[in-house]
Amino acid sequence: MTSPLRISFDVACGADQAFELWTSRIGTWWPRDHTVSGEKATVILEAGVGGRILERTADGVEHEWGKVKRWEPPTRLGYTWYLGRSPDEATEVTVSFIQMSDSTLVEIEHRGWERLGAEAEHWRDRNRTGWETLLPHFAAAAKHGDGGW
Repeated sequence: MTSPLRISFDVACGADQAFELWTSRIGTWWPRDHTVSGEKATVILEAGVGGRILERTADGVEHEWGKVKRWEPPTRLGYTWYLGRSPDEATEVTVSFIQMSDSTLVEIEHRGWERLGAEAEHWRDRNRTGWETLLPHFAAAAKHGDGGW
């Protein structure tokens, strides 16, 4: 069994703002070229259980990356993640937003690598690198109030 990725970091905003930024405002901080299509697409996370996580290219083509399985604003979000893969090979991501006195602790657990068989370790390592390059964009948006609040 491949162990989950666990990542935690602080952001300079409240938990409600961090949750909103991660979900309804994901397109404001997600790098527009970090996509399946390789195009500068818009990233969307549809609210609520069953909502899709997807990219939409300029010509309207959609590439689904995952589905929301847990929706508990402003404290927890869970979704499947199969960016560039089949939904049958989905891993699972849980993001928790824990209000601190003047910041929010964000905790991420990315698990379910065993669904990828012999490629589990490779994809886990690749996703670790992906998180490391993605999360600074989220933290910067939270710090600068790029979430529209």
